[in-house]
Amino acid sequence: MGITVAVARIFDLIFLLLLVYVLLTWVPNIRWYNQPFSGLKSFAEIFFAPFRKFIPPVGMLDISAIVAFICLQILRAMLISLLSALGL
Repeated sequence: MGITVAVARIFDLIFLLLLVYVLLTWVPNIRWYNQPFSGLKSFAEIFFAPFRKFIPPVGMLDISAIVAFICLQILRAMLISLLSALGL
């Protein structure tokens, strides 16, 4: 169960970082070009940018983050299931 737990924890960390980024986008005075914000933005854009290409914003709401979270959750469940089935 070691690898399965490690993969689950990595996904938990990714979810946490992405959630922090999403919450920080609501703060208007953040200077995204300063560290640690620029690193967090670069990391988050790896996950959100592909979805933004296909999903336009709805009014002022960018739902690409919601779709990215759902897809990551599905990927996490599939990987955990596969690793558990393999006995890892």
